[in-house]
Amino acid sequence: MNHSSMTPATKLLDELCLLTSQSLISMETAEHFQVLKLLGEGSYGRVMLAVHKQRGTPMALKFFPRESTSMLTFLREYNLSLSFCSHPSLTRALGIAYSTPSHYVFAQQASLCGDLYDVIVPEVGMEEDSCQRVVSQLCGALSHLHSLGFVHRDLKPENVFLCDTACRWVKLGDFGMVKPSGTRVPEVWYSSPYCPPEAEVARGNVDSWTSGGKAKERPERVWVPVEPCTDSWALGILTYAMLTGSHPWSETSSDCRSYLKYKEWIESVRRPEAAPVAPQFSGFTALACTYFQNLLDPRPERRGKPQDMLAFLGAEWVREAERERLDQERRKSSVNIRSKDLQETREH
Repeated sequence: MNHSSMTPATKLLDELCLLTSQSLISMETAEHFQVLKLLGEGSYGRVMLAVHKQRGTPMALKFFPRESTSMLTFLREYNLSLSFCSHPSLTRALGIAYSTPSHYVFAQQASLCGDLYDVIVPEVGMEEDSCQRVVSQLCGALSHLHSLGFVHRDLKPENVFLCDTACRWVKLGDFGMVKPSGTRVPEVWYSSPYCPPEAEVARGNVDSWTSGGKAKERPERVWVPVEPCTDSWALGILTYAMLTGSHPWSETSSDCRSYLKYKEWIESVRRPEAAPVAPQFSGFTALACTYFQNLLDPRPERRGKPQDMLAFLGAEWVREAERERLDQERRKSSVNIRSKDLQETREH
Protein backbone atom coordinates (compact mmCIF):
# COMPACT_ATOMS: atom_id res chain seq x y z
CA MET A 1 0.00 0.00 0.00
CA ASN A 2 1.17 3.51 -0.82
CA HIS A 3 1.90 5.10 2.59
CA SER A 4 0.89 8.53 1.29
CA SER A 5 -2.68 7.24 0.81
CA MET A 6 -2.95 5.87 4.35
CA THR A 7 -5.45 7.57 6.65
CA PRO A 8 -4.57 8.51 10.24
CA ALA A 9 -6.60 5.49 11.38
CA THR A 10 -4.76 2.98 9.18
CA LYS A 11 -1.41 4.40 10.31
CA LEU A 12 -2.49 4.18 13.94
CA LEU A 13 -3.58 0.56 13.48
CA ASP A 14 -0.06 -0.38 12.37
CA GLU A 15 1.38 1.41 15.41
CA LEU A 16 -1.03 -0.31 17.80
CA CYS A 17 -0.14 -3.73 16.39
CA LEU A 18 3.55 -3.05 17.04
CA LEU A 19 2.89 -1.91 20.61
CA THR A 20 0.56 -4.78 21.55
CA SER A 21 2.94 -7.36 20.08
CA GLN A 22 5.43 -6.28 22.76
CA SER A 23 2.96 -6.60 25.63
CA LEU A 24 0.80 -9.63 24.76
CA ILE A 25 0.52 -11.79 27.89
CA SER A 26 0.51 -15.59 28.12
CA MET A 27 -2.07 -17.36 30.27
CA GLU A 28 -4.53 -20.25 30.32
CA THR A 29 -8.18 -19.44 29.57
CA ALA A 30 -9.46 -21.43 32.57
CA GLU A 31 -7.54 -19.17 34.97
CA HIS A 32 -9.91 -16.25 34.41
CA PHE A 33 -12.89 -17.48 32.38
CA GLN A 34 -15.59 -20.10 32.57
CA VAL A 35 -16.29 -21.21 29.00
CA LEU A 36 -20.00 -21.99 28.53
CA LYS A 37 -20.69 -22.92 24.92
CA LEU A 38 -19.70 -22.59 21.27
CA LEU A 39 -21.10 -19.49 19.55
CA GLY A 40 -19.59 -20.01 16.12
CA GLU A 41 -16.65 -21.34 14.16
CA GLY A 42 -15.03 -20.91 10.78
CA SER A 43 -11.73 -21.00 8.95
CA TYR A 44 -10.29 -18.47 11.45
CA GLY A 45 -10.98 -20.67 14.50
CA ARG A 46 -13.92 -20.55 16.93
CA VAL A 47 -15.88 -18.19 19.19
CA MET A 48 -16.95 -19.31 22.67
CA LEU A 49 -19.39 -17.74 25.11
CA ALA A 50 -17.61 -17.24 28.42
CA VAL A 51 -18.04 -15.53 31.79
CA HIS A 52 -15.26 -13.67 33.57
CA LYS A 53 -14.83 -15.56 36.85
CA GLN A 54 -14.11 -12.52 39.01
CA ARG A 55 -16.53 -10.01 37.49
CA GLY A 56 -19.29 -12.30 36.19
CA THR A 57 -19.29 -10.42 32.88
CA PRO A 58 -20.48 -12.42 29.83
CA MET A 59 -18.31 -12.06 26.73
CA ALA A 60 -17.29 -13.84 23.57
CA LEU A 61 -13.77 -15.28 23.38
CA LYS A 62 -12.39 -15.59 19.87
CA PHE A 63 -9.75 -18.32 19.52
CA PHE A 64 -7.22 -18.28 16.65
CA PRO A 65 -5.02 -21.41 16.25
CA ARG A 66 -1.37 -20.35 16.44
CA GLU A 67 -0.34 -22.95 13.88
CA SER A 68 -2.46 -21.29 11.17
CA THR A 69 -2.60 -17.64 12.34
CA SER A 70 0.23 -15.13 12.35
CA MET A 71 0.49 -12.83 15.35
CA LEU A 72 0.14 -9.81 13.05
CA THR A 73 -3.14 -11.14 11.60
CA PHE A 74 -4.48 -11.68 15.11
CA LEU A 75 -3.33 -8.28 16.38
CA ARG A 76 -4.76 -6.42 13.39
CA GLU A 77 -8.24 -7.84 13.97
CA TYR A 78 -8.03 -7.29 17.73
CA ASN A 79 -6.81 -3.68 17.51
CA LEU A 80 -9.24 -2.80 14.75
CA SER A 81 -12.15 -4.09 16.82
CA LEU A 82 -10.86 -2.45 20.00
CA SER A 83 -9.92 1.01 18.75
CA PHE A 84 -11.94 1.70 15.60
CA CYS A 85 -15.31 -0.02 16.09
CA SER A 86 -16.98 2.62 18.25
CA HIS A 87 -20.12 2.59 16.07
CA PRO A 88 -23.02 0.85 17.91
CA SER A 89 -23.51 -1.56 15.01
CA LEU A 90 -19.92 -2.82 15.01
CA THR A 91 -18.75 -5.62 17.32
CA ARG A 92 -16.16 -4.21 19.70
CA ALA A 93 -13.27 -5.93 21.48
CA LEU A 94 -13.13 -5.59 25.27
CA GLY A 95 -9.44 -4.88 25.86
CA ILE A 96 -8.51 -8.45 26.79
CA ALA A 97 -5.99 -10.23 24.56
CA TYR A 98 -3.62 -13.07 25.41
CA SER A 99 -1.93 -16.17 24.07
CA THR A 100 -2.01 -19.81 25.18
CA PRO A 101 0.38 -22.51 23.98
CA SER A 102 -2.06 -23.35 21.18
CA HIS A 103 -4.09 -20.19 20.49
CA TYR A 104 -4.21 -16.42 20.31
CA VAL A 105 -7.36 -15.15 22.05
CA PHE A 106 -9.22 -11.88 22.48
CA ALA A 107 -12.51 -10.99 24.17
CA GLN A 108 -15.30 -9.11 22.46
CA GLN A 109 -18.93 -8.15 23.02
CA ALA A 110 -21.23 -11.17 22.98
CA SER A 111 -24.38 -11.04 20.83
CA LEU A 112 -26.60 -13.68 22.42
CA CYS A 113 -29.38 -13.99 19.82
CA GLY A 114 -27.47 -15.65 16.99
CA ASP A 115 -26.78 -14.15 13.60
CA LEU A 116 -28.79 -12.90 10.64
CA TYR A 117 -28.56 -16.27 8.89
CA ASP A 118 -30.72 -17.75 11.67
CA VAL A 119 -33.69 -15.45 10.98
CA ILE A 120 -33.74 -15.48 7.16
CA VAL A 121 -36.34 -18.12 6.25
CA PRO A 122 -35.29 -19.95 3.03
CA GLU A 123 -37.35 -18.84 -0.01
CA VAL A 124 -39.33 -16.45 2.24
CA GLY A 125 -36.88 -14.06 3.87
CA MET A 126 -37.82 -11.83 6.79
CA GLU A 127 -40.30 -9.03 7.46
CA GLU A 128 -39.63 -5.92 5.38
CA ASP A 129 -39.58 -3.68 8.47
CA SER A 130 -36.90 -5.87 10.05
CA CYS A 131 -34.91 -5.85 6.82
CA GLN A 132 -34.94 -2.05 6.64
CA ARG A 133 -33.85 -1.83 10.28
CA VAL A 134 -30.87 -4.06 9.50
CA VAL A 135 -30.00 -2.10 6.35
CA SER A 136 -30.10 1.18 8.27
CA GLN A 137 -27.68 -0.13 10.89
CA LEU A 138 -25.33 -1.76 8.38
CA CYS A 139 -25.19 1.43 6.32
CA GLY A 140 -24.02 3.24 9.44
CA ALA A 141 -21.48 0.55 10.35
CA LEU A 142 -20.00 0.37 6.84
CA SER A 143 -19.92 4.16 6.47
CA HIS A 144 -18.01 4.38 9.76
CA LEU A 145 -15.39 1.88 8.59
CA HIS A 146 -15.10 3.54 5.18
CA SER A 147 -14.67 7.00 6.74
CA LEU A 148 -11.64 5.66 8.63
CA GLY A 149 -10.17 4.16 5.46
CA PHE A 150 -11.13 0.50 6.01
CA VAL A 151 -13.13 -1.95 3.87
CA HIS A 152 -14.89 -4.90 5.53
CA ARG A 153 -14.78 -7.26 2.48
CA ASP A 154 -16.83 -10.05 4.09
CA LEU A 155 -20.39 -8.79 4.59
CA LYS A 156 -22.78 -11.78 4.73
CA PRO A 157 -25.59 -13.00 7.03
CA GLU A 158 -23.26 -15.09 9.19
CA ASN A 159 -21.24 -11.97 10.08
CA VAL A 160 -24.20 -9.86 11.21
CA PHE A 161 -24.93 -10.64 14.87
CA LEU A 162 -28.24 -10.06 16.65
CA CYS A 163 -28.63 -8.34 20.01
CA ASP A 164 -32.38 -9.08 19.91
CA THR A 165 -34.57 -11.36 17.80
CA ALA A 166 -36.48 -8.46 16.19
CA CYS A 167 -33.28 -7.03 14.65
CA ARG A 168 -33.69 -3.72 16.45
CA TRP A 169 -29.98 -3.89 17.23
CA VAL A 170 -27.49 -5.76 15.10
CA LYS A 171 -23.71 -5.70 14.99
CA LEU A 172 -21.42 -6.33 12.04
CA GLY A 173 -18.46 -8.45 13.10
CA ASP A 174 -15.65 -10.72 11.93
CA PHE A 175 -12.94 -8.30 10.82
CA GLY A 176 -10.47 -10.88 9.58
CA MET A 177 -10.83 -9.77 5.96
CA VAL A 178 -10.67 -6.01 6.64
CA LYS A 179 -8.05 -4.11 4.66
CA PRO A 180 -7.19 -0.42 4.33
CA SER A 181 -8.74 1.09 1.22
CA GLY A 182 -6.19 1.20 -1.60
CA THR A 183 -4.19 -1.82 -0.39
CA ARG A 184 -3.24 -4.00 -3.36
CA VAL A 185 -4.31 -7.63 -2.93
CA PRO A 186 -4.57 -10.64 -5.25
CA GLU A 187 -8.03 -10.64 -6.83
CA VAL A 188 -10.01 -13.76 -5.97
CA TRP A 189 -13.09 -15.00 -7.82
CA TYR A 190 -15.43 -17.40 -6.07
CA SER A 191 -18.72 -19.01 -7.02
CA SER A 192 -21.15 -16.84 -5.06
CA PRO A 193 -23.50 -13.91 -5.68
CA TYR A 194 -21.51 -11.99 -3.02
CA CYS A 195 -18.48 -12.02 -5.33
CA PRO A 196 -18.56 -8.74 -7.30
CA PRO A 197 -18.37 -8.83 -11.12
CA GLU A 198 -14.97 -7.11 -11.29
CA ALA A 199 -13.43 -10.20 -9.66
CA GLU A 200 -14.16 -12.38 -12.69
CA VAL A 201 -10.84 -11.33 -14.23
CA ALA A 202 -9.26 -13.75 -11.74
CA ARG A 203 -11.58 -16.66 -12.49
CA GLY A 204 -9.59 -19.87 -12.79
CA ASN A 205 -6.55 -18.59 -10.90
CA VAL A 206 -4.98 -20.85 -8.27
CA ASP A 207 -6.18 -18.26 -5.69
CA SER A 208 -9.81 -18.72 -6.71
CA TRP A 209 -12.31 -21.47 -6.16
CA THR A 210 -15.48 -22.62 -7.91
CA SER A 211 -18.54 -24.70 -7.10
CA GLY A 212 -17.16 -27.61 -9.08
CA GLY A 213 -14.29 -28.68 -11.28
CA LYS A 214 -10.58 -28.04 -11.01
CA ALA A 215 -9.23 -24.52 -11.20
CA LYS A 216 -7.10 -23.82 -14.23
CA GLU A 217 -3.74 -22.47 -13.14
CA ARG A 218 -2.52 -19.18 -14.54
CA PRO A 219 1.07 -18.08 -14.09
CA GLU A 220 0.29 -14.57 -12.86
CA ARG A 221 -2.02 -13.27 -10.19
CA VAL A 222 -4.25 -10.27 -10.83
CA TRP A 223 -3.49 -7.57 -8.25
CA VAL A 224 -6.17 -4.98 -7.52
CA PRO A 225 -6.67 -2.18 -4.97
CA VAL A 226 -9.18 -2.75 -2.17
CA GLU A 227 -12.20 -0.48 -2.69
CA PRO A 228 -15.28 0.33 -0.55
CA CYS A 229 -17.55 -0.52 -3.50
CA THR A 230 -16.95 -4.20 -2.65
CA ASP A 231 -19.01 -3.69 0.51
CA SER A 232 -21.73 -1.90 -1.46
CA TRP A 233 -22.15 -4.93 -3.73
CA ALA A 234 -22.38 -7.27 -0.74
CA LEU A 235 -24.96 -5.00 0.92
CA GLY A 236 -27.15 -5.25 -2.18
CA ILE A 237 -26.96 -9.05 -2.26
CA LEU A 238 -27.59 -9.26 1.49
CA THR A 239 -30.66 -7.02 1.21
CA TYR A 240 -32.09 -9.23 -1.53
CA ALA A 241 -31.48 -12.32 0.64
CA MET A 242 -33.23 -10.71 3.61
CA LEU A 243 -36.30 -9.78 1.54
CA THR A 244 -36.68 -13.06 -0.37
CA GLY A 245 -34.75 -15.81 1.42
CA SER A 246 -32.86 -16.49 -1.80
CA HIS A 247 -30.24 -14.92 -4.07
CA PRO A 248 -30.76 -13.05 -7.34
CA TRP A 249 -28.30 -15.39 -9.11
CA SER A 250 -26.14 -18.36 -8.18
CA GLU A 251 -22.85 -16.70 -9.07
CA THR A 252 -21.74 -13.39 -10.54
CA SER A 253 -20.28 -14.60 -13.82
CA SER A 254 -20.57 -14.06 -17.56
CA ASP A 255 -22.08 -17.52 -18.05
CA CYS A 256 -24.80 -17.24 -15.38
CA ARG A 257 -28.07 -16.57 -17.25
CA SER A 258 -29.90 -14.92 -14.35
CA TYR A 259 -27.01 -12.51 -13.77
CA LEU A 260 -26.78 -11.71 -17.50
CA LYS A 261 -30.52 -11.00 -17.58
CA TYR A 262 -30.05 -8.57 -14.70
CA LYS A 263 -27.04 -6.96 -16.39
CA GLU A 264 -29.04 -6.47 -19.59
CA TRP A 265 -31.80 -4.77 -17.59
CA ILE A 266 -29.51 -2.43 -15.67
CA GLU A 267 -27.55 -1.46 -18.79
CA SER A 268 -30.80 -0.49 -20.52
CA VAL A 269 -32.10 1.75 -17.73
CA ARG A 270 -30.45 4.87 -19.12
CA ARG A 271 -31.65 4.19 -22.68
CA PRO A 272 -34.96 5.59 -24.03
CA GLU A 273 -36.39 2.07 -24.39
CA ALA A 274 -35.54 0.24 -21.19
CA ALA A 275 -35.61 -3.54 -21.11
CA PRO A 276 -38.25 -5.25 -18.95
CA VAL A 277 -37.43 -5.56 -15.26
CA ALA A 278 -35.21 -8.58 -14.63
CA PRO A 279 -37.56 -11.42 -13.53
CA GLN A 280 -35.97 -11.85 -10.09
CA PHE A 281 -36.67 -8.17 -9.29
CA SER A 282 -40.27 -7.99 -10.55
CA GLY A 283 -41.72 -8.31 -7.03
CA PHE A 284 -40.07 -5.08 -5.88
CA THR A 285 -41.32 -1.50 -6.06
CA ALA A 286 -39.67 1.04 -8.36
CA LEU A 287 -37.93 2.54 -5.32
CA ALA A 288 -36.44 -0.81 -4.32
CA CYS A 289 -35.36 -1.51 -7.90
CA THR A 290 -33.46 1.79 -7.92
CA TYR A 291 -31.88 0.84 -4.58
CA PHE A 292 -30.63 -2.45 -6.04
CA GLN A 293 -29.48 -0.80 -9.27
CA ASN A 294 -27.36 1.59 -7.20
CA LEU A 295 -25.67 -1.07 -5.08
CA LEU A 296 -25.48 -3.81 -7.71
CA ASP A 297 -24.11 -1.74 -10.58
CA PRO A 298 -21.67 -3.98 -12.52
CA ARG A 299 -19.42 -0.92 -12.87
CA PRO A 300 -17.69 -0.58 -9.49
CA GLU A 301 -16.93 3.12 -9.92
CA ARG A 302 -20.67 3.88 -10.23
CA ARG A 303 -21.81 1.82 -7.27
CA GLY A 304 -23.74 3.66 -4.56
CA LYS A 305 -22.23 4.32 -1.15
CA PRO A 306 -23.87 2.82 1.96
CA GLN A 307 -24.65 6.24 3.46
CA ASP A 308 -26.52 7.22 0.29
CA MET A 309 -28.81 4.19 0.65
CA LEU A 310 -30.42 5.64 3.78
CA ALA A 311 -32.56 7.80 1.48
CA PHE A 312 -34.39 4.67 0.31
CA LEU A 313 -35.59 3.67 3.78
CA GLY A 314 -39.09 4.24 5.15
CA ALA A 315 -41.12 3.47 2.02
CA GLU A 316 -42.34 0.12 0.69
CA TRP A 317 -39.84 -2.09 -1.11
CA VAL A 318 -41.99 -5.13 -1.86
CA ARG A 319 -45.07 -4.94 -4.10
CA GLU A 320 -48.40 -5.74 -2.44
CA ALA A 321 -49.03 -9.01 -4.31
CA GLU A 322 -45.52 -10.26 -3.57
CA ARG A 323 -45.80 -9.20 0.07
CA GLU A 324 -49.05 -11.17 0.45
CA ARG A 325 -47.42 -14.23 -1.11
CA LEU A 326 -44.40 -14.00 1.19
CA ASP A 327 -46.62 -13.46 4.26
CA GLN A 328 -48.59 -16.58 3.37
CA GLU A 329 -45.39 -18.60 2.92
CA ARG A 330 -44.07 -17.22 6.20
CA ARG A 331 -47.21 -18.35 8.04
CA LYS A 332 -46.89 -21.83 6.52
CA SER A 333 -43.26 -21.98 7.56
CA SER A 334 -44.18 -20.96 11.12
CA VAL A 335 -46.85 -23.67 11.35
CA ASN A 336 -44.41 -26.29 10.06
CA ILE A 337 -41.77 -25.27 12.63
CA ARG A 338 -44.30 -25.37 15.49
CA SER A 339 -45.58 -28.80 14.37
CA LYS A 340 -42.02 -30.13 14.21
CA ASP A 341 -41.21 -28.75 17.69
CA LEU A 342 -44.39 -30.31 19.12
CA GLN A 343 -43.58 -33.68 17.56
CA GLU A 344 -40.03 -33.60 18.95
CA THR A 345 -41.38 -32.69 22.42
CA ARG A 346 -43.78 -35.64 22.36
CA GLU A 347 -41.03 -38.01 21.26
CA HIS A 348 -38.89 -36.95 24.22
